Amino acid sequence: MDIMEQSLKKHEEWQGKIEIISRAPIKNKEDLSLAYTPGVARPCLEIQKDEEKSFELTRRANIVAVITDGTAVLGLGDIGPAAAMPVMEGKCALFKEFGGVDAFPICIDSKDVDEIVRTVSLISKSFGGINLEDIAAPRCFEIERRLKECCDIPVFHDDQHGTAIIVAAALLNAMKLTGREMGSAHIVVNGAGAAGIAITKLLLQMNFGDIILCDKQGAIYRGAEWTNPAQKEMAELTNKENKQGSLADMLKGADVFVGVSAPNIVSREMIASMAEKSIVFPMANPVPEIMPDEAKKGGAYIIGTGRSDFPNQINNVMAFPGIFKGVLRVRARDISESMKIAAAYAIAGIVEDSELSADYILPNPFNEKVADAVANAVAEDAIAHGLARVK
Repeated sequence: MDIMEQSLKKHEEWQGKIEIISRAPIKNKEDLSLAYTPGVARPCLEIQKDEEKSFELTRRANIVAVITDGTAVLGLGDIGPAAAMPVMEGKCALFKEFGGVDAFPICIDSKDVDEIVRTVSLISKSFGGINLEDIAAPRCFEIERRLKECCDIPVFHDDQHGTAIIVAAALLNAMKLTGREMGSAHIVVNGAGAAGIAITKLLLQMNFGDIILCDKQGAIYRGAEWTNPAQKEMAELTNKENKQGSLADMLKGADVFVGVSAPNIVSREMIASMAEKSIVFPMANPVPEIMPDEAKKGGAYIIGTGRSDFPNQINNVMAFPGIFKGVLRVRARDISESMKIAAAYAIAGIVEDSELSADYILPNPFNEKVADAVANAVAEDAIAHGLARVK
């Protein structure tokens, strides 16, 4: 039985991957009076006087809403909110298992930006943070931007920023291992959707080097008529020489390839055209842009994919549990760019210089140090930049 069939059987057995457990014992009349009426009136009135008390007197301080509209689910695309529920439940299970953070799945039956923003903002007082998940680009950009403006709790689109953080962490160690200086790398990112744009922005902010962002039409350049508004913005930030051409053209002489696009679109010959000791991250799932064995035959020195059955898995589970653990700890109002950078350096730093190798540039997702390292780095950065409510 393959993993898909095994998973289906387990889901039939589990009938859901999460459940609610009461933290308050209710065994007798006194318990009932303390947890519910009449005693519960007192904490309600305390919160009415000072809303910040909701973080102390309820579970809000450790609960995240995992929100989707079901339009960009894993490699499945627009399958709708009900069909997205198994993924959202899985995400909530990962929050708990890896970060000790409670999370609740919310699948919204709408593709209307105004409706989604209003829905999330109206329920935000129940949560300490919002994790947006599997919402298609370019709509996801506006949803996140507007929610950041109207909510006083951190909003994080994991498909964008979680992916970007792990790629940055992997690239920090890959650059070190290949002897490249920060600022010197020639990077090609293929896939100009949510993840590709977020990766590109973060790598630029961290000053890895010059980046060319490609989509199905080839390199994104200033003046291209086929780009959407988000891609037009990226054209102003990338591709300094305003090159035009295909992905194959852009890979010639490149140091780094990052793929968040489609399976089997990169050939061994394209990898061979890259610079010596090339760094190749084909992350399309479940089938990457090029399989690792083919990339290695083409001369790739370091290879990382989104899959667990190959070395250097670029897995968001190393980012989002620790990030939310950190921001919830200090009741951060936002997740800033500097917090994302701090998270990337924290993840990269778990692998000691003496341990670095072509097959080991990232810690194992099950390394228990990861979530705490990320949480500590994010919390310290939030405090340093005035985004924390408590220290």
